[in-house]
Amino acid sequence: MGLGVVLMELLIPVFELFLPIIPGDVFPYFFGGTVRGYPVLSLQRALIAAIAMAIVAGYLGNFLLLQNLALIGDGLAHVSFGAVAIAWVILGASEQPLPYTLAITSICAILIHELQYRGILTGDASIAIFMTGMLGLGLVILRIGKVPLLDFEDYLFGDIYTITEWQLDFIVTALLISMIILASIRPALLAMIIDPVSARVQGIPTRAIGLVFSVISAVVIVSMVKIIGALLVTALLVTPAATAQLISRSFKSCLLWTHFFGLISVLVGLFLSAEMGTGGGSMIAVVAAAIFAIIAIGKSSLSTYSKLKHGQN
Repeated sequence: MGLGVVLMELLIPVFELFLPIIPGDVFPYFFGGTVRGYPVLSLQRALIAAIAMAIVAGYLGNFLLLQNLALIGDGLAHVSFGAVAIAWVILGASEQPLPYTLAITSICAILIHELQYRGILTGDASIAIFMTGMLGLGLVILRIGKVPLLDFEDYLFGDIYTITEWQLDFIVTALLISMIILASIRPALLAMIIDPVSARVQGIPTRAIGLVFSVISAVVIVSMVKIIGALLVTALLVTPAATAQLISRSFKSCLLWTHFFGLISVLVGLFLSAEMGTGGGSMIAVVAAAIFAIIAIGKSSLSTYSKLKHGQN
């Protein structure tokens, strides 16, 4: 029994307390509702994985935005697609490609960091090269291996409802380790972001921390690919954090708002997906974007009203 299963067994009894107020015909099954006395474990696994993903992705997303590295989420997600193809066709790991995908994506993340750190390429250029190169390589490998692209839809668009027990354990374990490491390097990482030169003078191992951060980014993104898909990773990695930055005045409040918007996106997205019969990952992405649009429009309207009011005075 892995961490994912343990977490599910701990949380579902708590979620069951809310069953009387959970709306919808299908959504209650995520929270412990039963069919003829049997729980719908696939939906419960989907809920636990999505909540864990929203929390860790939101935490990581704030650091990415502070460093203007929002593109790396999308870049590494495309890299992970190529890595899945390599694991599937070349390494023969079609049943469980995620560990191999994680290793390959982590290597690419380190190479991207080193190209940027050594001044060989800018961050955006190195990300773009690896993103397009690995995506193209993945498509070529699939064609050579005569694997239908349809078999890879789960990794392109995500399929949160087909997460197996093993995959839940892998995802939750990877996300938990990532969260612990991110929390431990947070002070040094913030110091690097604010003033890299001063951080090096103070003796902070900026290169090592940068490498660790790159690997953690790869771990989180690979963990998200099965849930929300390579094409939609930034929906939870960047959008809730960007929304929070619109209304936050401190880093701590930004983290809290990010987690709030991320969890709301997940819960509302899963509810709409379950009731309307759409893809879970795509609906989560739509809800996250809609929340951003509402907050952005609301803030802009308030700013315009304030300016007009002061102008009249």
